[in-house]
Amino acid sequence: MARTDALRITKTAVLAACALALAACAHTPGPVKAPIAKSTEFIPPAEPSSTLPEAPTPPSAQAAEPTDATLSSTPTQVAGLTPAQYADLFDRMRAGFKLDDVQKTAVDQQLNWFASHPDYLERAFGRAELYMYHIVTELEARGMPLEIALLPVVESAFEPYAYSRARASGLWQFIPDTGNRYGLKQDWWYDGRRDVVESTRAALDYLQSLHDEFNGDWLLAIAAYNCGEMAVERALDANRAKGKPLDFWSLKLPKETQAYVPKLLAMRRLVSDPETYDIAISPIPNQPYFARVETHGQIELKVAAEIAGVTDEELYELNPAFHRWATDPKGPHYLLLPVDGAQVFTQNVSLLSDDQRMHSQTYTVGRGDSVASVAKRFNTTPTVVREMNDLPTGALTVGTDLHVPSASDALPAKVLLAAARVDNPITRMKKRPHVHVVHRGDTMYSIARRSGMDVNKLAMMNGMQPGDPLRAGQRLRLSNSDSAGRTASGPRKVTYVVRAGDTLTQIARLFQCSVKEIMSWNGIGSRTGISPGQKLTIRMASRRG
Repeated sequence: MARTDALRITKTAVLAACALALAACAHTPGPVKAPIAKSTEFIPPAEPSSTLPEAPTPPSAQAAEPTDATLSSTPTQVAGLTPAQYADLFDRMRAGFKLDDVQKTAVDQQLNWFASHPDYLERAFGRAELYMYHIVTELEARGMPLEIALLPVVESAFEPYAYSRARASGLWQFIPDTGNRYGLKQDWWYDGRRDVVESTRAALDYLQSLHDEFNGDWLLAIAAYNCGEMAVERALDANRAKGKPLDFWSLKLPKETQAYVPKLLAMRRLVSDPETYDIAISPIPNQPYFARVETHGQIELKVAAEIAGVTDEELYELNPAFHRWATDPKGPHYLLLPVDGAQVFTQNVSLLSDDQRMHSQTYTVGRGDSVASVAKRFNTTPTVVREMNDLPTGALTVGTDLHVPSASDALPAKVLLAAARVDNPITRMKKRPHVHVVHRGDTMYSIARRSGMDVNKLAMMNGMQPGDPLRAGQRLRLSNSDSAGRTASGPRKVTYVVRAGDTLTQIARLFQCSVKEIMSWNGIGSRTGISPGQKLTIRMASRRG
């Protein structure tokens, strides 16, 4: 995705006239910063871990509009300009920055790293050209700080196929449990954590919820996005009990989180005034890069690319949630396409027959055939045959017509890797130990991240709270004692011992149930409180996997 010098010069020249005319009112440089010393505690950003060759970045940017205790007074509109009147998307973002530019050593350290690695920024912002316009537009519509549009630089370097050891995926790095919690569908065909539109919706929903939970403090909300709301609440409770300040900078949080918020604030400062740090950020045109189009059912992605006039690689970069050769037969039935290809696609897709939409062929089951033998005959897998025909488990019926894949070109490498992660879940489960022995320095949060689990779920399985201290040698369960592939037949009962300071609302959030359910299960009346040491029965619904 690295852009050539010629491309950078061309883009800069094209936008220079408009950008310069607006720069005076849209961008006020900050003070010059002195060189910053490195710290041994510094945690630099990690490159996205899709670890495969990057697809080329198209030459321009991407799919419109309007505010809160840690906010500066910078208005969304500057000198009468509306968001649409900016030539450079970065200028539009700067006008909507609302977080205070705090003077903290932790921010300086992160800023020094970013400023010393312009190649990292070039790659990240090169990828961002496809997605940034949509994110900025959604933030403005919610009245949220536009600095949040820079959070994917910290999370994934704007690599939509980024995948972490904790199984976090996509631009916003959702782990599976949190993705499910915010309505991101994940199945054999599709992973909503990589859906540009849906994952952005979920991330902003989550951040807005955290902002409301922490009384309008955006830094606490952003910290909780990284380490979980319960970890932040526990840190707040600890400071409150000791009479200490309750701001982010005063809390004892995991080391990763202590660096996470400063990374975003450092990125804010650098984007606010790149010249001070000798960084050149290529403009991104302030216009939509993609449009959302209806597919009206399943369609082969190679066919979609052909009738839209785009390459396979570009289609997958805009639609990274689809990790097969076709869209999900059960939806969502839409694609993101470059604006100039959307209308052409819409006109052409209505003209396709079913056979043209999906290049499959029909095979009639013969005596002795099995799903495995049919899959081998057509160079595919039993899972693909079952998915294409919605087959239940069991033997095939002689004479049945099956849809099987026709010969097709290989998928891009990043897509194949994403599919492989779905196709080998048992391998992943076997690699995760059922019990973790706590080592010195471990926290509930760090163990959850390494194991690819939600910290609330880990705490819940062990009858604890996410912020509870751990001791070396302590053993924590990482999965149920049942085999990984088994699904429990009904609700599982868990006993929770109430602690000082607990509320029914906090306990309900921990176990992902409602307060009314807890009251019903335990015979608690509307006027009856809970007390430390009280044992509560929680009925947990079983979930596959």
